[in-house]
Amino acid sequence: MLNDLHATRLALRAAETTARTEMERSIAAAGSPACAHAFVRPMFEQARQAAEAATPQQPLAGLSFSAKDLFDIAGQPTPAGSQVLSHAPAAKADAVAVARLKAAGGALIGRTNMTEFAFSGVGVNPHHGTPANAAPFPDDLGPRIPGGSSSGAAVSVATGAAYIGLGSDTGGSIRIPAALQGIVGFKNTARLVPADGALPLSTTLDTVCAMTRSVRDAVLAHEILAARTVVRSAKALSARRLAVVTNHFLDGLEAPVAQAFERSVRTLREAGAAIEDITLPALGDLPAINATGGFSAVESYAWHRLLLERSAAGYDPRVAQRIVKGAGMKGYELIDLVAARRDWIARMEAALAGFDAVLSPTVPIIAPTIASVAPGAERDEAFFRVNALLLRNPSVVNMLDGCAISLPCHAPGEAPVGLMLWHAALHDDDLLSLAEQVEDRLSHA
Repeated sequence: MLNDLHATRLALRAAETTARTEMERSIAAAGSPACAHAFVRPMFEQARQAAEAATPQQPLAGLSFSAKDLFDIAGQPTPAGSQVLSHAPAAKADAVAVARLKAAGGALIGRTNMTEFAFSGVGVNPHHGTPANAAPFPDDLGPRIPGGSSSGAAVSVATGAAYIGLGSDTGGSIRIPAALQGIVGFKNTARLVPADGALPLSTTLDTVCAMTRSVRDAVLAHEILAARTVVRSAKALSARRLAVVTNHFLDGLEAPVAQAFERSVRTLREAGAAIEDITLPALGDLPAINATGGFSAVESYAWHRLLLERSAAGYDPRVAQRIVKGAGMKGYELIDLVAARRDWIARMEAALAGFDAVLSPTVPIIAPTIASVAPGAERDEAFFRVNALLLRNPSVVNMLDGCAISLPCHAPGEAPVGLMLWHAALHDDDLLSLAEQVEDRLSHA
């Protein structure tokens, strides 16, 4: 079992290991077959230098982190998993998130693969290849999808190449791959971490955040990225009031997901948490609210329209197809969408008042095989069906402008399943405190 960041930092401070030793382990993992296609640009020598320059007293102490290909890194282009931007002008400065991780003593080990322009939850990339899911599965059906869009970031964390996988989450792009690979993914309230230097998908919904191997590491990563201290709650798990939303989130669960989720809820009930089944009628309004295309389509089209005119043939057709849907939205429809979202958030927040968090499966399915959704028109129907299923649950939180964390809830030997704890905006600190309690309880169940 891989050590998390906290355990390795303790070993460094006790002089039981060195940053250079740990970096060589990370580099070996990054170069292993398990990490094939995870990195689009390894930065091993720079990482070695950063590890040597760091001190054990720094928060990240010279340990490795990876950065999704949509973050600016000084002196490099920012292709965002595409071909059409591979020769774009080099960034003049690091993205704020990258700079903060470096300033905390983090060693950037490389740029990670992703869904082109972050526009899918599956993680398939026809330009750079698709990294395989790094988790073990109880069958032998072939390589599984990594989840997206932060596909390579998740693989880097799950294989031991990076302790923190820096990514973005617009509709689940951190939580989906975390759930499918059995690691932790925290989506903070979007406004808490600057998105400066990150190529956008939807400026309304984009969130800069990270994946880690434990909740305590997620707390540390968030503190660095948000430049703030998480105030932990002293509230006991037995004093928690939690909700399970029975409409929308539990529809059509695959058997392994249903079993792991029900077992997790039962474990938390046995620990004394008060868990109530509720319905959220407002969820039924989402199709009508997004009927004109939603934020991702119109906002991505605004960014890509000139590039598409010049280089449409170089795009992943599945991505281009979704972007161009934004061309038809009228100005008044966007204004109506903003107003409808504001009203929807108010109704959702009122319905969730009094609960410490909501419990849901992060996604309703386990990772399907790469072969079933690989590039090719004959598999487009399967791809879009899987993509819709993966985005269904986590995207609610982005629309809510809320915060959420996915943590593993499967038993050893089972396929990875994520348990999502979520709430409205600015409940981040209490949610992280609760997630630590839940993680501890599930690990001893």
